[in-house]
Amino acid sequence: MSRYTGPSWRVSRRLGMSLSGTGKELARRNYAPGDHGNDRRGRLSEYGMQLREKQKLRYMYGMTERQFRNLFKRAGKIKEGTHGTNFMILLERRLDNMVYRLGLATTRRQARQLVNHGHITVDGKRVDIPSFEVKVGQVISVRDKSKNLDVIKNAVEAVVARPSYVEFDADKLEGKLVRLPEREDMNADIDEALIVEFYNKL
Repeated sequence: MSRYTGPSWRVSRRLGMSLSGTGKELARRNYAPGDHGNDRRGRLSEYGMQLREKQKLRYMYGMTERQFRNLFKRAGKIKEGTHGTNFMILLERRLDNMVYRLGLATTRRQARQLVNHGHITVDGKRVDIPSFEVKVGQVISVRDKSKNLDVIKNAVEAVVARPSYVEFDADKLEGKLVRLPEREDMNADIDEALIVEFYNKL
């Protein structure tokens, strides 16, 4: 299954959650898309709730189903902690997500594009793989040739706050993961237990 590249606002409205993190998708129309989106009612089945929760997280990080499931399996092999929390920590450690968390991009899609185009380095080496797994202490920075990009400058200026598990130097345009995130640091709108139940039934 290929990565979804269609209208992200439409998906956000379908899932009832802002996938961009800005909340703009739901500000004007807080209901499902389509002619009858505002009329739809009904209770989701147990499977439906599990599927929706899985789709929320997958679309949020912009991953294919295969990437998502493989990372889920990896999380299950980690001995410490719970499967769901370990899975979310692995998602947070993706390079494109770290670029987004540091405030070098306003959305994860934009962050993925910056990584793909070679604008980002890790410990001084250019990395163009969005799924690269960032380790605690590794320095993520913008290449010297890319530091004048308006898209990066505008993103940094627009940042209101950053997660407590990252540090960022706005003058150098670089930051790092100082510790692994705790569950309370991550998205409270996601019920990872439903995702674990979903995959355990397959």
